Amino acid sequence: MNLAARLADGVSALGLDVDERARAALLDYLGLLEKWNKTYNLTAIHEPERMLTHHLLDSLIIAPQVGAGPLLDVGSGAGLPGIPLAIARPGLRVTLLDASQKKCGFMRQAAIDLKLSNVTVTHARVEDFRPADGFPQVVSRAFSDLSEFVRLTRHLVAPGGEWLAMKGLYPHEEIAQLKGARVTRDVPLRVPGLDADRHLIVMEPV
Repeated sequence: MNLAARLADGVSALGLDVDERARAALLDYLGLLEKWNKTYNLTAIHEPERMLTHHLLDSLIIAPQVGAGPLLDVGSGAGLPGIPLAIARPGLRVTLLDASQKKCGFMRQAAIDLKLSNVTVTHARVEDFRPADGFPQVVSRAFSDLSEFVRLTRHLVAPGGEWLAMKGLYPHEEIAQLKGARVTRDVPLRVPGLDADRHLIVMEPV
């Protein structure tokens, strides 16, 4: 089965409505990631088949938990989960934030090549990023432990907003030590083709 068919099956398994044009853009993003990865080592995964499950589908799986936006993706790295979400949801405004200049360079080029007018890339340390307005949702994918995520990004969450923390195994110890926020829901995630535990921990400020 080729990548296009695997992506179509994966998106269908997730119950997402992603049209053919968006699926083509997701594969183009995968191609850019594979190409840049050879020089810049953006991710530890280099095989397109594994990138599809571990990066694309692993990012898209949280789409049902993402509201109308705008969304801030902190420590976005190669643009995950922000770029796949922006491709699948063209009406969602996504800000990608990372402290690495080379990773921001890749994300900017990807946004240009894929014509993602709903994506903004910001090169800054998270504690130095001071936008005019906060974000209804701030997401991170393995950025840090929960308390550190909350501490560093509290100024970026709008009143009534929430954090979306993408995790592997359920983080019992991190939740027990959580400061400055409370868990409002735990969403167990099952990524098609990926035999591993995934959880989305949703938190609100206290």
